[in-house]
Amino acid sequence: MAVAEGKPEWLKVRMPGGASHAQLKETFRRLDLHTVCEEARCPNVGECWRAGTATIMILGDTCTRGCRFCAVQSGNPGGVVDPHEPGRVAAALGEMDLAYVVLTMVDRDDLSDGGAAHVARTVAAIRERCPSLLLETLVGDFSGSKADIETVVRLGKPDVYAHNVEVVPSLQRKMRDARCSWQRSVQTLRDARAAGATVTKTSLMVGCGESEAEVIDTLHELRRAEIDVLTIGQYLRPTPKHAPIERYVAPDEFERYQQAGLALGFKFVASGPLVRSSYRAAEAFLRGVLGATRDTHNASATSDAGNTRASQVDRYGKRRLEVISE
Repeated sequence: MAVAEGKPEWLKVRMPGGASHAQLKETFRRLDLHTVCEEARCPNVGECWRAGTATIMILGDTCTRGCRFCAVQSGNPGGVVDPHEPGRVAAALGEMDLAYVVLTMVDRDDLSDGGAAHVARTVAAIRERCPSLLLETLVGDFSGSKADIETVVRLGKPDVYAHNVEVVPSLQRKMRDARCSWQRSVQTLRDARAAGATVTKTSLMVGCGESEAEVIDTLHELRRAEIDVLTIGQYLRPTPKHAPIERYVAPDEFERYQQAGLALGFKFVASGPLVRSSYRAAEAFLRGVLGATRDTHNASATSDAGNTRASQVDRYGKRRLEVISE
């Protein structure tokens, strides 16, 4: 659908509101926490907060990169990191009745490790306070450092390791900061898998000028990188200063992408106009899968401690996604 025709009905959402929305907002303000839901002006903030779920953004609210699609402010944080943030995040989550949380970050090229150790410390603090909570870390590329990726995977031990490629390869320079690249993002996900990540996940925006054929080719490339979970959604321009929307992608095209992704072997594909990388549909799927993983592993350890299943269990004792995806 042409942009000149105005925003289509399928992109119109309810205004934020409700008791859960108000409670979460009050908790985040009281504990001085940031959410990507607000910072990135996510269109699903009302739906997700009414359902009692949110994506917490750590390492401040200033990103060292300046992508043309992102509403998070850019700048130089000057190496400042709040050492108390891991504890505050854990305390906030301890007050909420949540089963699955996405922990995301701004890029921090001003730090020697890109913030990897801080992410790992935050995950560890949450684990200590909320041991049953399922955690997804949606992180940057750490400038391609395998050591920093390994820090998050091996010390943090998130249930899901996510990093977004954002757009098809041909639009990387148009939409992303010059320090980002398709090759580095895909390699980041490969390195996370090699480091022991149980589940890997990425996200694509469409409506930025890509063709349908390009999207299908992109799905093939992502599957070759053994990525498990994919979300695909409509790019929505945050402000007139950001990259323009080239077209509104119709729901039936999103359906074709979902079917193509599943046929290629993705374990789950959430594809729709309002889908975002932290979309509840993907979280619901992963919550079920990872919950089954934990239940299966605990039952197996209790009933047959001597029965080793090395080919199905990773180094952290979690069965890989493909084992229980059905």
